[in-house]
Amino acid sequence: MILIGQYDSPFVRRVAIALRLYDMEYEHRPWSTFSDADKIAPYNPLCRVPTLVLDSGDTLIESAMILDYLDEEAGDARAMVPSGGPERRQALKICALATGLADKAVALVYERVLHKHKSQTWLDRCTGQVERVLNALEADRAARATPYWFGDAIGHADIAVACALRFAREAHPEIFTSTRWPTLIGHSDRCETLPVFKAIVQPFNPPR
Repeated sequence: MILIGQYDSPFVRRVAIALRLYDMEYEHRPWSTFSDADKIAPYNPLCRVPTLVLDSGDTLIESAMILDYLDEEAGDARAMVPSGGPERRQALKICALATGLADKAVALVYERVLHKHKSQTWLDRCTGQVERVLNALEADRAARATPYWFGDAIGHADIAVACALRFAREAHPEIFTSTRWPTLIGHSDRCETLPVFKAIVQPFNPPR
């Protein structure tokens, strides 16, 4: 398999971490959606990452679709999300909140870096969405005493939150203080100490 995209993307990173935890071999092509769009386009007409090229030649796009495929390949016994029931819906909800947080954090970067005339209304809206999601994730995690979000083993929810939070903290440090969202930040920091997180990481590099 070939994973396309740079690890400073929280979406690419969460897929790469899952691949490593599932012991699935892949080739990494750290192409940028800005400077390498012509390379990505033959595999994904949207020129977005992550893009996963399977050994069969088929191409998967969007992190949720890719992880669904990887879970199926790993099998129910190893999958990092329950196969059904309320437990699956709860885990997918946390993943959706985390990826939504990442989406809005990316949108803030684009507005601040790429647009000459910035919309303060849009900046305020995205910042408000980011903060409300962080509040919701903080409350949910604080109510759980388990080492990971849904038990003793790491799951997609843990990975998605940690990747989104690292990106947001690097891209928008002005949003964060030492006293805001302490449980959530503590959870993310613990994930970042794991060898797989240390191995798959790239400092945030804003587009220019």
